[in-house]
Amino acid sequence: MDEEYDVIVLGTGLKECILSGLLSVNGLKVLHMDRNDYYGGASTSLNLNQLWKRFRENDKPPESLGASKEYNVDMVPKFIIANGNLVRVLIHTGVTKYLNFKAVDGSYVYNKNKIHKVPANDVEALKSPLMGLFEKRRARKFFIYVQDYEDSDPKSHEGLDLTKVTAREIISKYGLEDDTIDFIGHALALYHDDSYLDQPALDFVKRIKLYAESLARFQGGSPYIYPLYGLGELPQAFARLSAVYGGTYMLNKPDCKVEFDESGKAIGVTSEGETAKCKKVVCDPSYLSDKVKKVGRVARAICIMSHPIPNTHDSHSVQLILPQKQLGRKSDMYLFCCSYAHNVAAKGKYIASVSTEAETDNPEAELKPGVDLLGPLDEIFYDSYDRYVPTNTADHEEDNCFISTSYDATSHFETTVDDVIEMYNKITGKDLDLSVDLSDASAAADD
Repeated sequence: MDEEYDVIVLGTGLKECILSGLLSVNGLKVLHMDRNDYYGGASTSLNLNQLWKRFRENDKPPESLGASKEYNVDMVPKFIIANGNLVRVLIHTGVTKYLNFKAVDGSYVYNKNKIHKVPANDVEALKSPLMGLFEKRRARKFFIYVQDYEDSDPKSHEGLDLTKVTAREIISKYGLEDDTIDFIGHALALYHDDSYLDQPALDFVKRIKLYAESLARFQGGSPYIYPLYGLGELPQAFARLSAVYGGTYMLNKPDCKVEFDESGKAIGVTSEGETAKCKKVVCDPSYLSDKVKKVGRVARAICIMSHPIPNTHDSHSVQLILPQKQLGRKSDMYLFCCSYAHNVAAKGKYIASVSTEAETDNPEAELKPGVDLLGPLDEIFYDSYDRYVPTNTADHEEDNCFISTSYDATSHFETTVDDVIEMYNKITGKDLDLSVDLSDASAAADD
């Protein structure tokens, strides 16, 4: 271990593995270490025995649930938006060859105590029971404007400069009602609170376009895809990529300690009495706890069921968003469901999770509105974890440490990849070029 590396990466969470892969492809010499004996860190997938060990200690899972090895239960469950930045990273790096994806069946939103399919274009808007007749016409006009909008075509802007006009102003131009704004902002544009309304509208419009284009990509019921065998496959695929490009991996390395010189710059990492030297350290918040601060807490419930989520057209895989206003909360709640169809559970079994940014110290009561929508449960596990952000972002040159943020409560990957891209740009001083041919990735055909 006494070699010198360009970058040492600590932790094999998804963010760290993507960065390790990208940096290796970029020609940097990378050493990747983890204190655990498995890949994935906080974003790992567990089989039944591991799940019971983590939440029930000495208990054994009941035989009625089937074989332990048939389960891959995500600890940070998220879907992948089909035309989003994670897919671009997968294509850019060629990691798609290690993975098989399958389209997700449905995308739903909770509105006035009912579950509705999310309408994503002008045709679906006209059919949606979410809106009355006149509101449907207004929404249809808004969707047509968004579908036709192109940065490079001033005619499509209808006289609006979206870098200056706010999302709230665009919405009022089309006269949309509060409930419509709620599902467009939270279930299509995927914002987790309402602060976007007073920001420039360009990001808002681009997010809706991304959703609609992703939906059209696979002609499925949702804009999302998800890997067969669960998200634990992703860190391993990027680890494989890093190894192909000369990256070195070491699991089960206890007490990884970052070493600093007199000026406070990271110069290496010590584990088991050996020190590897490096120019930069990349890690998750647990490896440099004195350079992060707590900014929130995620509450979640992980459930095993013998049926799909009710009122979702028997979908084997589904995202359901409960916007904050519908629950009288400050942040949205997310339901995620996958099943044996994605090889994450035994035949006939479904894995559902409910997650939200914690606003109280009672996760069970807080998650109840989401859990109540799931119907009868075989098993339920409650969990919560703190969310951290780095405090050393002002000047990385002072300490050479690049720390990822903790995973949020959202059930999609856009915020995760935004963090990875920003870190890549800071580590390398280069912008990550994600202009790729999206047709190079395709969801595995349904059986």
